[in-house]
Order: sequence, then C-alpha cells, then structure tokens
Amino acid sequence: MIDDFLLRALLAGIGLAIATGPLGCFVVWRRMAYFGDATAHAAVLGVAFALILGLPLTFGTLLIALAMGLAVSALSARGHAMDTTLGVLAHSALAIGLVAISFVQGVRIDVSSLLFGDILAVGSNDLMVIYTGASLVLALLVWRWQSLLTSTLNPELAVAAGISPKREQLLLTLALALTVAIAIKVVGALLISAMLLLPSASARSLSRTPEAMALWAVLIGVLAVFGGLMGSYWFDTPTGPSIVAAAALIFTVSLPLRKLAQ
Repeated sequence: MIDDFLLRALLAGIGLAIATGPLGCFVVWRRMAYFGDATAHAAVLGVAFALILGLPLTFGTLLIALAMGLAVSALSARGHAMDTTLGVLAHSALAIGLVAISFVQGVRIDVSSLLFGDILAVGSNDLMVIYTGASLVLALLVWRWQSLLTSTLNPELAVAAGISPKREQLLLTLALALTVAIAIKVVGALLISAMLLLPSASARSLSRTPEAMALWAVLIGVLAVFGGLMGSYWFDTPTGPSIVAAAALIFTVSLPLRKLAQ
C-alpha cells in the first residue's frame, strides 16, 4: 500500500500539472520561457518578503512574482534588450531573496527546498493551497481560452475582433504568478520553468489542436510526477529534480514523434 507522504506528494504533483499543463502551452506558443524564469526566481524574494512582514508564504510569493511579471512585461513593451534585463532581474531577485532570508531571525528555512522543492513534505494544508490555486488558474484559462489563443496566434486579428492583446498578456502574467506561488513548494524556484516547458513541448508532438496539446501536457505532467516520485523512492534521489528528469526523458522520447509528424 502506498505511504501517506507519497500519496500526498502524488496529489500535489497532479494539482501542479493541472496548472502547468495548459499554461505551459501558452508559454511555448508565445516563447515566454524567459518570462517564466524571471517570475520563478522572484519567488524566493517573495518568500523573504513574506517572512519579514509575517505574511503567508504563498501570498508573499504571489505578490512578488506578479510584480516581477508586470515589470518584465513593461520593460518588454518599451523595447529594452530583454536578455540582459531579464538576466539582471531574475538573478538579482534570487540572490537578494536568499540574502534577505538569512537575516530573518527565529525562522529556519531550508534553502535547498526553496530552490529544488520538497514535495515529500507537502501536508493537507499545502494540498488545499495547491488545488485552490490550480483551480483558479484553470478557470482563468478556460474563461479566456479563445481570446488568449487568438491574441497569441494573431495579435492583429485579435485587435480587429475587439480583443486587447495587452489585457490577455496581463491575465497570463497573473496565471503564471499564481502557478509559481503554488509550485515553489513542489519543485522549487529553479525547476518551475522546466515543469511549464517540458510537458508542453512534449505534448506538441502528439497534438493536432491547441486543446489537445493542453490536455496532453496535463497528462504528461502527471506521468512525469509519478515517474519522478517512483524513481526518487527507488533510487533515493532528490524528488524535485527527479520529476523534472522524468519530464525531460518523456520530451526526449517525443522528439522522433515530432519528426514523423512533419
């Protein structure tokens, strides 16, 4: 019989896959990998912010991740050199967050769990937060699916249809920040982007429609979580990286399928 901590970890991973699957598709379609990296790195600064002010960690992480996402969007709209700007913002937020955490008195934080996750330590309250956040992300994407898809594939057509691409970008930023806030406990700040990108990139080889790609991304994410947990259990490897390694293996296997489809 499966142990309770493994069952909670599996449920947490499934909740994360529900959010990262369809959202990751937009990250792939819009080529927003840099966006995910910067937002995820800011999550550590959000943890420090929450600890200093005595706020819930998820709230602090969400607030700072959203601020980073908005800052990146604003700089991108103004034509800044994004590779340099993102490098400065992402790594500065990560470093400042880690330094700030070291000054917080009376609180012990495992830095490695912030960076790489600690899914085996997920409790019932964490599951509630993860599924609430994942449900909100999924509801937002379902509600705006057609508008998001139109503004992603053809911004000019979106404007002609009365859809604001900037508004849709803002909604994606909000969804990404919320996903980062619930994911940091599961896979950590350094691996969140991988869980957004790898299942979605793998799903592209198996899909004929955007909706099918989103569904496949969720299923592949769940498979990666299960495979990573089992691999971690059998070989005593770090769980968060094991999940991402499983997702990377699935992506590698999917590459020949993409060539056959072309």
